[in-house]
Amino acid sequence: MASAETMDVPAVELIVCDASSTDSSANGMGSEEIEPLLAASEKPKIDIFSVSYSRRKSREQVTRSAEDELSSFTQFILWAWSGSRFSGLLCMALSSTIYCSMEAISYIFSAQSIPLFEVAFTRCTVTLILSYFWLRRSGQPIFGPTHVRSLLVLRALMGYLSLLSFVYCIQRLPLSQAVVLSFTTPIMASIMARIILHEKLNIAEIGEITHPFIEAVGESDCIVNCIYCPGLACSFIGVLFIFQPILGAQGGGLPKAEEANNIYVGGSDHIYAVLVGLVSSMSGGISYCLTRAGAKASDQPVITVFAFGMLGSPAAAICTFAFQDFVLPSFYSFLLMVILAVLAFFAEVFLARGLQLEKTSKVTNILYSEAALSQLWGLSSSKIAPSFGRLAGCFLIFASTCCTMYFGPDKEI
Repeated sequence: MASAETMDVPAVELIVCDASSTDSSANGMGSEEIEPLLAASEKPKIDIFSVSYSRRKSREQVTRSAEDELSSFTQFILWAWSGSRFSGLLCMALSSTIYCSMEAISYIFSAQSIPLFEVAFTRCTVTLILSYFWLRRSGQPIFGPTHVRSLLVLRALMGYLSLLSFVYCIQRLPLSQAVVLSFTTPIMASIMARIILHEKLNIAEIGEITHPFIEAVGESDCIVNCIYCPGLACSFIGVLFIFQPILGAQGGGLPKAEEANNIYVGGSDHIYAVLVGLVSSMSGGISYCLTRAGAKASDQPVITVFAFGMLGSPAAAICTFAFQDFVLPSFYSFLLMVILAVLAFFAEVFLARGLQLEKTSKVTNILYSEAALSQLWGLSSSKIAPSFGRLAGCFLIFASTCCTMYFGPDKEI
């Protein structure tokens, strides 16, 4: 038995060798079938298995490219947040971009009409919840350090006073006039930063001519270079160019009946509404200064957002039932309100981070890019008709913000 087993093993090997070497002519069909399995150096033919493998590989490549794009976006956000040289300006630019996207979303996905205080209550509540979880996850004290709490309370009061005045202004003035008045907030913030934070503010900074640039070209060329280096004043002039046709049409007569749901007033009441709009801008500028002070003192910009939500949520709820009729939103409207509230939270966080990292008179100039981006989106979507004033206003705003980015930030951490 043992000898028979030892004889069988080499017999099998001899048969395989003979089939592949000596009987090539007799067994041509069999050798052609096993030849691709034996000859590893030859290139295999394309069959169903190779096609399946190539499709699986391409799917993996698509997944990997999507992950690379996501990681690059995440790296950009982390770099903008990290505190680099341009972080303050980039955070403010991201905030303006998010606000512009909110306007586009609310226009595309139109829903039922909701009272303004009810919308403010939703946004303040979502802001309060998200900022609370942000602070808990980061291990920061919820109410901030003890020496910063007075700043946080004042920031919340000024912020809600600005919101309350702006809502009143929208209800009493045409929307374009209320928006133009709200865009005086960056100028008010720069002036208040000189008073409250003792930041240096001069004509050169309003004209966006930085100190090294003045020393390089000389003071005699400053007036000429103001044309090429516009700042806050130039951005506001751009806003006036954008809304000038609307303001002229509204100033020529009474508004049309189908124009809006708001009740516009005239005479002394109109002047009173304009003054309330200026109060909104002034309190908003003070709120920016207090946000900068509180974020720098606590080293956490989200605390300022949490403080505003903590006061704004119950105050907006009281104003909703006191001054307006409550409207029960549908599921679609409620979902849209929540999505816009989440976007508003991130916009406020980026705004607070930008104010924490950058000088107020410089970083608030980036806020005007929201008006230019909104106009470009309206032109591209055929929402508004192109005109020389709109294009010139967008050019002035982009020129001003680009000069702010190009001549470098003035970081004070």
